[in-house]
Amino acid sequence: MYQRIRDLREDRDLTQKQIGALLNMSQTGYNQYEIGKNDIPTKVLIQLASFYNTSIDYLLGLTNEIKPYPRNKTL
Repeated sequence: MYQRIRDLREDRDLTQKQIGALLNMSQTGYNQYEIGKNDIPTKVLIQLASFYNTSIDYLLGLTNEIKPYPRNKTL
């Protein structure tokens, strides 16, 4: 999972600081997710999946399909 969020970030030429700002956290806090030192809260997984237009299953490594599932209209 941690490698996937790093790869997605790097593929878009974004810094950890930029993603941290998107998540309203510090670069250091976000770095802890990427290196696997801290577990990623569900709320953050949802934000990352939405931002990268993928599924949480992809982020977690449960599928290799990067395309997201159809989203509910209420989200």
